[in-house]
Amino acid sequence: MTVALLRLALSLLCLLQAGAKFPMQPDFDAEKFAGMWHVTAIASNCSIFLKMKDGMKLPITTISFMPEGDLAMKLGWPLMDKCQNFELLFQQSGQAGHYMGTSAQEKRDLLVMETDYSHYAILHEADQSKTEPSTALQLLTREQDVSPQLLQKFMELIPIMGLTKDMLAVLPKSGEC
Repeated sequence: MTVALLRLALSLLCLLQAGAKFPMQPDFDAEKFAGMWHVTAIASNCSIFLKMKDGMKLPITTISFMPEGDLAMKLGWPLMDKCQNFELLFQQSGQAGHYMGTSAQEKRDLLVMETDYSHYAILHEADQSKTEPSTALQLLTREQDVSPQLLQKFMELIPIMGLTKDMLAVLPKSGEC
């Protein structure tokens, strides 16, 4: 049994490293997905995130789509007792619900794994930067509160994505942004 589990874990790791396809929202509808979301939980192996996660508060993101289908994300993130605003642009990959961001230093893949459009979304982000590749799962909700059932569903995905529970931050509410 232990050998079988080890083989399964190694094969999953190889799939992750090979850039295997993750489950995606079937028939993704960008129009329904657009709007304001709260980032209520994040799990990531990014070293910067891991150092800061215990002091983080709930950010708000507004997602919109450009006429050509690219995804624009505006984040209001409460950092160091003030609101930091960030804007990210992801290009459409040709597959609905899959977006790519590129710069000189990094290449990011953003996948909408699952959403019901009106309550929650689960996003997978892979940063294939040259300096520090990382993986992140994000739980977005339309309201600041997250149900225990939804949080449990999100937490069950963490080990499947090659992350561990100690990489999880459930972000407390903040009225700062």
